[in-house]
Amino acid sequence: MGKVNNKARRRIGSVVKQLLLIFMTLIMFFPLYIVFIMGTYYSEDIFKAMPILPSSYLLNNLRMVISKGYFQAYLNSIIVSVCSVAISVLISTMIGFALAKYNFKGKKIIFGFVMAIMMIPGQISLIGYMLEMRTLRLSSTLLPLIFAWAAHPLGVFLMTQFISDGVPDELLESGRLDGCSEPGIFFRLVVPCVKPGILTLSTLVFLWSWNNYVLPVIMINKQELFTIPLMVNNLSNSFRSDYGAIMCALALSVLPMIVIFSLCSKTFIKGIAAGAVKG
Repeated sequence: MGKVNNKARRRIGSVVKQLLLIFMTLIMFFPLYIVFIMGTYYSEDIFKAMPILPSSYLLNNLRMVISKGYFQAYLNSIIVSVCSVAISVLISTMIGFALAKYNFKGKKIIFGFVMAIMMIPGQISLIGYMLEMRTLRLSSTLLPLIFAWAAHPLGVFLMTQFISDGVPDELLESGRLDGCSEPGIFFRLVVPCVKPGILTLSTLVFLWSWNNYVLPVIMINKQELFTIPLMVNNLSNSFRSDYGAIMCALALSVLPMIVIFSLCSKTFIKGIAAGAVKG
């Protein structure tokens, strides 16, 4: 009888936990659901009551969003985010490999400098970065939005932590004994060992780049180069804010992030946890 009661208690506890998790998930997704529903309403109707069920104004909002250059902005955001991920992951992994596995003068100073930069808000260096891009005549292009992630201190810190404990020194020595060059060791031995860290950093940089608003506002002044945040802001003017179209655009823009995080959530969480305790 005691064993039966224990099994029943465990089953009840498991069911309660699952119900609690489902309830919390519904609470977390409810604001996102409201955004999607608001995208089907006429702007002024949104403020009459909290919309729970879809309305019939979705096609009109879609026409408004498309007329403001949504597809071009979507393409620009994809280009910027994908290129930002590629350049950030490559440079951060290379720097992390150097800091983790090579001994040279000034190594501790460089790593301390990286740690210090992490404590400084990025907005402080924004003016200097803007002047630098103007001097290089790269303003009003998508390149400043990409180069901003080239030397990201958090990426360097994460990859240093992953490579430090995730890549055995014996593996590198065996590669050198077999005649493998240093670039070959990096791409053939190091990169496969730190795939969770690369995927974690890729997810973070993609989300940050996709949602970036301040830098595009400063650097971009051509509508054909607008990213998603600028295009959404362009749906409002001095006389009227079309909140229905804004919510529709936001609902469409959040879809890639939902897909990416859904596919990479397990690896992302494991990578963050591993990077936090290594070293």
